[in-house]
Amino acid sequence: MERIEPTADQIKAVASPLRLRILRLCDHQEVTNKELADRLDRDPSTILHHVRLLEKAGLIESVGVRQGPSGAYEKPYRSTRLTRRLSFDLPQKDDEPLPMLDAFNDELAEAGHQSIAQLTTFHLHLEEEDVARFIERYLGVLEEFVGEDDDRRENGAPEYGGIVVLHRMASEDS
Repeated sequence: MERIEPTADQIKAVASPLRLRILRLCDHQEVTNKELADRLDRDPSTILHHVRLLEKAGLIESVGVRQGPSGAYEKPYRSTRLTRRLSFDLPQKDDEPLPMLDAFNDELAEAGHQSIAQLTTFHLHLEEEDVARFIERYLGVLEEFVGEDDDRRENGAPEYGGIVVLHRMASEDS
C-alpha cells in the first residue's frame, strides 16, 4: 500500500489520543456523537468538537441521518480509513507525547488485561537493512490481514487491536 503525506489538518487530527480512539471506534461501524460520548465517558459537546476536527481532516465522514431508538434523528459517522495510508513523522523532541501510544494504553485499560491474546517483548541486533526488512515483512503480514478484514467483520469475528513499536535501545555510550 502506497503511503501518502498528511495535510496539516490531518496531522492536527491525529495529535490527540481521544481523536485516535474516536477514529478506531468509527473504523468498523457507524457511530453517533452520543454513542461516542457514552463509550468514551465524555461530554457530547467535547466529542462533537473532536468529531468535527476529524471530519474536516477527511478522516471520518457522516453517513447521513437516521432515526434512533428514541425516535430522535441522529447523525452517524464512519472512518474513511485514510489513516491507514498516511505517513506520520514522529515528534522532534523526546518530551513530546506519542498520542498513538496513549490511545493504545487507554484502549487496553478499557478492555482489561484478560483481553490480551499475545504479549511479547524482544531484543534483536539489527543492521539498518535488517530493520528495513523487518518492517517490510511486518507491514506485509498486516496488510494481508487488513485486506481480508471486511469479510471477517461481516462474519461476526471479534475485533482485535494491537501495536508494534520497534525502537533502538538506549546504550551506555549514547
